[in-house]
Amino acid sequence: MRVALLGGGTIARLFLDHIRRGDLGDDVEVVAVAGRGAASRGRALADEYEVAFTTTIAALMSKKPDVVVEAASHEAVREFCEPLLAQGVAVIVLSGGALCDDDLRMALERAAQRSGALLYVPSGGIAGLDGLKAACVAGVDDVKITVMKPPAAWKNIPYVDKLGIDLDHLSARRTIYEGAARGGVPLFPANVNIAAVLSMAGIGFDRTRLEVVADPALEHNTHLIEIRGKTGNISIKVENVPAPDNPKTAWLACYSALAALKFAKSPVRYGT
Repeated sequence: MRVALLGGGTIARLFLDHIRRGDLGDDVEVVAVAGRGAASRGRALADEYEVAFTTTIAALMSKKPDVVVEAASHEAVREFCEPLLAQGVAVIVLSGGALCDDDLRMALERAAQRSGALLYVPSGGIAGLDGLKAACVAGVDDVKITVMKPPAAWKNIPYVDKLGIDLDHLSARRTIYEGAARGGVPLFPANVNIAAVLSMAGIGFDRTRLEVVADPALEHNTHLIEIRGKTGNISIKVENVPAPDNPKTAWLACYSALAALKFAKSPVRYGT
């Protein structure tokens, strides 16, 4: 399997480390790292691991990847994913919040259906999507996800900045968004991609409810999922260790991406 990476951050480095060690098998190699320009973090990462660095779809395709892992941004999803799928390249999308845009999501789905390429949005930093999908077959009345993180995780987000919250001196739990996932996901492009995945696996962006919380008492990124339907009620609490160099991202989400690649190359799957 020939793998290309979009992005040069924590997840890209994780892939390069594990693939170099042979953790995904001797037949998996990273053939390129793609970034938005010469100043991209991806260039330094590519140089460090002696992998080709590219900035265009044409250059990326010249490396003949079988799978491209998007670990960059919503903008990268919009720019790269449809052309890659249209040319038969499988894409693993980690910035799932971009797919809150119905037109973009449908374009990617159509491209995947026409070419037969895999479009895969992994679970990220949550659990329980298998149970949710099963429950939806019978009928689900309500889905809510509460995303709770230490205040530092909500810094440098324009929506939060406008609220005027002093995150450095927050003394009590503070809800900073509550409403439909449709309205909340775009406000936190690097923090609540899990709410997008939950919505797409379940009852959609308009019916899935999202609460976003800054809590100074927390050490871990904590997600509470509540599902009510005809098959019963499901409650799932996940306490994630933040990624070492990025408090906005759960360490579990990083490894979810690696597991997605492993599943993509395997003819045998257990669970979702």
